[in-house]
Amino acid sequence: MGITSARTAPDVRTMRRALEVPADSETFAEDELVGLPDPVARWFRASIAPGVPLARAVHLTMGGHIRLGGRWWPFRATETLAPGVGFVWPASVRGVIRGSDHFFDGRGALDWRLLGRKVVVHADGPDVSRSAAGRGAAESIWAPTALLPRFGPTWRAIDARHLVVNCAMGEERVDVHLHVDGDGRLLRFWFERWGDPDESGRWRRVPFGGDALGWATFDGVTIANEGRIGWWYGSPRFAEGEFFRYEITDLELVR
Repeated sequence: MGITSARTAPDVRTMRRALEVPADSETFAEDELVGLPDPVARWFRASIAPGVPLARAVHLTMGGHIRLGGRWWPFRATETLAPGVGFVWPASVRGVIRGSDHFFDGRGALDWRLLGRKVVVHADGPDVSRSAAGRGAAESIWAPTALLPRFGPTWRAIDARHLVVNCAMGEERVDVHLHVDGDGRLLRFWFERWGDPDESGRWRRVPFGGDALGWATFDGVTIANEGRIGWWYGSPRFAEGEFFRYEITDLELVR
């Protein structure tokens, strides 16, 4: 983890308002997909209904379980996510630990307190910022309209089921790999995330990703709304690296 710095981040409400990037004036139509490989176009068709506003940010509501100290704890959270710009994720763990993760104004941090007072964890600094930026870039799959080429992401298809999107969060760019089914529905994702998951003091790129376990449509977009996520994805160490099991119960496009 990083060490507390003198910089104080804005409060969650301020960050949320700043991340509510307005949607483009147009709506989703087939001409958005011209020139894309067929498997990529299939993913977009499965993810965005015709006529949906070309949103660049979303509000998410979710719950599930997070692993801390070797135990699984229930959590509830909201998130404002603006791909390419930032995110803020305020949450409550078991109703007693509250705080947020964020990437905002080019910096990332974690700030968690017991009963709103005692600091449980605070981390920031360049490594934490880089890791948070990678997380935000990968979570862009929950805002599929923002991944259209007009907004900067670039796509390629390895084969009919394996897609790669190069997308940014701040100055960090990552290749996010998507494995989809025959209808274009996401089955799993992975990328190389900057981190130190075993707390060795040696930050480096580590495989990170997860499996989709359920799908739902909100506000005209279809996402993997249930899943599990963690470090060392795709290796035997994923059993120890998995730390996040989620269910998204609502998604609202920022219009």
